[in-house]
Formats: sequence, C-alpha cells, structure tokens
Amino acid sequence: MPSLPESYSSLPLQHIRISHVPATSPTPTPVILITLYRPGKHNAFTETMAIELETAFTTLSLDPRVKTIVVTGHGRIFCAGADLEASSDLSSSSPSSPSSTADINNARRNHRDTGGRVTLAIHRCSKPVIAAINGSAVGVGITMTLPMSIRVVSSSAKIGFVFARRGIVMEAASSYFLPRLIGLSRAMHLVTTGSVYPSTSPLLSSLFSEVVAQGSVLDRALEIAADVAANTSTVSTALMLDLMWRGPGSAEEAHLLDSKVLKEVFEGADKKEGVESFLEKRDPRFEGDMGRDAPSVWPWWGAVDVRNKEGEGRSKL
Repeated sequence: MPSLPESYSSLPLQHIRISHVPATSPTPTPVILITLYRPGKHNAFTETMAIELETAFTTLSLDPRVKTIVVTGHGRIFCAGADLEASSDLSSSSPSSPSSTADINNARRNHRDTGGRVTLAIHRCSKPVIAAINGSAVGVGITMTLPMSIRVVSSSAKIGFVFARRGIVMEAASSYFLPRLIGLSRAMHLVTTGSVYPSTSPLLSSLFSEVVAQGSVLDRALEIAADVAANTSTVSTALMLDLMWRGPGSAEEAHLLDSKVLKEVFEGADKKEGVESFLEKRDPRFEGDMGRDAPSVWPWWGAVDVRNKEGEGRSKL
C-alpha cells in the first residue's frame, strides 16, 4: 500500500494538478479534483501524465479520507488526445530500444498502452470518478473517461474517436468500454468514420449524463460529487460498479452473485447507518471502506495480471 500524503495539493506533479475541495483545505477532503494541466498544449496526453494519473488513482482509491474524485482539464480544452509532438509511441512501456528480432518480439509481447494503464487504474479505483469534460476531447482524451462513473460535458465540446484517421486502433481498453456504454451500433459508427462530433450529437447521447454550458461544467460536476460524497456509501457504490462491469453472463448467475454480496453488506455497518439515518431523518455518516469492509466474495472475477516483463510479472494473455 502506497503511503498516503498529508496533502495532495502540495505534491510535485508536472502534467496534472490535484486539489482539495475546497482548495483552501490543508488536508485531503472527501471530494478531490484532478486537473489535466498542460497550458499551451491543450492538455495533450503524455507518458508523464499517464504515470501521474495512474499513481494518483491508485493512491486515492486506498485513501479513506477521499469519497469522490472529479477530473477536468485546464483552460477551455479537456484533452486534445496524445501529444504527437512529444512522442511517436505513447504506448511503449519498455525503456530500451530493441535491436534484434528477439528483442522486437519481446517488446511487442510486453507492450502496455499508457492510456490503458490509466483507464485500468480508474476502473480499479474504489471511489466514484466524475468527468467534468469542460471542452473538446479526442482520442485518449475521451477514452480515458469511459470507465468513469459519470460524465458531464460542455455543450460546445467536440468529441472524436479518431483512431482510423491516425492509422491506429482503439486504445485505453475502449473497445471494451465504449460499446457497453453506448451500444455496438453507435460505437461502430464513431470509430468507422473517425470523425469529430459535437457533444450534442445523437451518437453520443447515452455517453454523457448531462450536457451543460461550458462555464458550468466543473461546478455541476463538483455539485454531483459533493452530493455523492455526503450521501452515499463508498462500499455500496464500488460493489455495484463491479457487479455491472465484472458481473456474470446470465440473470441466474447474477442472482446467485448479488445474493451473496447482499447478504454480507446487509450485515455491515454502512447498511445499519443507512437505515438509521433515514429513520432519524438526518444526513448519513458512512465510514465503510473497500480496503476494510469488502465482502468475502469480492473480488469474484478471475484477475488478469497485466504487468509487463520489465515490471513485476507476465501477462496471462
């Protein structure tokens, strides 16, 4: 378990900023704001940004002081996609340049897309994550938001899954997330054309929870985050997300699984607090944490080791 900082706002970061909400708080708050921060570069995605985001979500997931996370972009653009000027290969996870055929084959086997490392860190995060898409988002700029729980977008934003126009393929595990969020037909249309669409396009209507005026995006996302942090159980939310994303393939299997999960959480402290606060007509004080209070059946899926050879293990794929 990584050590938890006394303050997130004072961390020495290059391509993101982490703020307490309110920013004046000297210690971590229930709502944490992550800002993609590359002034003059439209917050274009870099390997440095990927490492900082992956580390941030891994740490915040384990921090019991944090209840909800909001992600936005600095300025008028959320994220312009990969910084093509900074690197021609943001998916590389090997520091060395392969020279022999064996080296090349080994590098290909152990390749890990940096965008995918970020989306998996978000996917594994035990705290609800809300995207405040304050401006245009293309490529990894939009795919990084797919595993987030809620997406609030600017009515003037442009959205593009532009991979076919760059000669590449869907990244950041978006081939898993996108069709599950908006349906296979719309996903196929978006990636086949590779075009940039207005956020108000019917093709994107089920991707965003709310479409609001550009100047209201962050305020609305923070409003939702504050409500979630104050009134919901972190354990309940994390388990429900996993039931949907990592659930079984039939209604009967889902019934068997959620029965086991429900049995244990029904006996937990958060359930007791939820009922008591409702009956007493007061705000709840949920203190459950997945690190301490996850039911014994969790995780119920077969974990896949995605670490590369240069890391701590081999992929099972």
